Amino acid sequence: MSAGMSLPPDWDDDERMNFLFSDFKANRDVNTSDWDGKMDFWSALVLKSCRHRGTVCVSLQELNDTFRRRERAPLGLPTVLQSMARCGKIQRESEFAANVDCGWLSWGVGLLLVKPLKWTFSTLLGSSREVPLEESFVVIELVKEKAAELLRVYRSSEFANSSILSFQELCALSADVCADESALCMALLQLQRDKQVTVSLHEGEKIVKFCQPGQDRVSPVSDVDIGVYQLQRSEKLLGERVEKLGLEADKCKEEARMLLQEGKKSQALRCLRGRKRVEKRADNLFAKLESIRGILDRIAQSQTDKMVMQAYQAGVSALRLSLKDMSVERAENLVDQIQELCDTQDEVNQTISSVSGADEDVDELEEELKSLLDESKPDSVSGIPEVPTGGLPPSGEPAVPYQHLNISAEQLEEELSCQQKKKTTSPVKSLEPAQ
Repeated sequence: MSAGMSLPPDWDDDERMNFLFSDFKANRDVNTSDWDGKMDFWSALVLKSCRHRGTVCVSLQELNDTFRRRERAPLGLPTVLQSMARCGKIQRESEFAANVDCGWLSWGVGLLLVKPLKWTFSTLLGSSREVPLEESFVVIELVKEKAAELLRVYRSSEFANSSILSFQELCALSADVCADESALCMALLQLQRDKQVTVSLHEGEKIVKFCQPGQDRVSPVSDVDIGVYQLQRSEKLLGERVEKLGLEADKCKEEARMLLQEGKKSQALRCLRGRKRVEKRADNLFAKLESIRGILDRIAQSQTDKMVMQAYQAGVSALRLSLKDMSVERAENLVDQIQELCDTQDEVNQTISSVSGADEDVDELEEELKSLLDESKPDSVSGIPEVPTGGLPPSGEPAVPYQHLNISAEQLEEELSCQQKKKTTSPVKSLEPAQ
């Protein structure tokens, strides 16, 4: 096991590792759970090992050396690689490069990769049952991660405003992302497949053009791109030359001061004359540098103006499309229809509210009728004498005890008949002789 990589929990279990280091059964259906468990174990470990080493490619020989335990190499690694290839988790390096496009095929083999890809037509057109020890496989998941990270590093760097970079500049920029140039090449191939970069040669120099923000895919390298790239290269070279001449002028000045202190006036004057010549060359180069920077600024401004014009054009097209079926007459017609609907709604609301108003009118009429009835009641009934306000004279008849008459009409009539009978019998009794 490679140093620094954490070991799986089962690595110290001899019985378990003896099973995992054994070869796969010829038929998976014999014991699918054991077969799948062993395959999952080694597939995950292959991915973990490559990520730990920072590489995107792996070979059977490297895996045998990495996973050697007690002088033994796993016997089932060829089956693991074949299974991962069938599932699309890994791909032969030659096939991976060939699937980009024909232009990249020759460029990747002869120019970009550190060492030419070891392939033949047989490996391109078919695959043998055995896995060669030295055959290199690309881990698809890892190369996609490297490609995304490389694109992120470029867009956050000082080169973000430059669409074209030299391959050497890109190597220096990606030193912390890609472990070696081979990993960088694989990441570039993946970005090429994703239409995020395009790579070409200019005067024997490998250059890489990146897709710029706002673009779905990178455009081919044009003459304008080459011209801008040459201007940027000239700007960089002139800047370095001007800086170097400035240091040389400072050195001449310092030497003249030291010679003057030593009393060597003539030599000090020669140093000052040399300083003047150096400063003159530096001024000439600086003027050219400013001219190049002005051209680059104009190009950048023209690109900005082009983007603004494209935005204006898109806005005009969108506005024209949105106003396609609109006119003043149609707008006035819609306003009239809306006003008519609003008037109809007001009439409906007024009709609905009149129902509740009618109920209120009925209540008012009932109140008025009640007041009229109260006014029409007479103060006294005609023909009936007024009730005396004074006390009643004493009567010989016993007073009827006061009580609430909670009786019916039949009971009241019966009570009255009993009173009448008492009145008729009382005179007869008064005529009887006294004993």
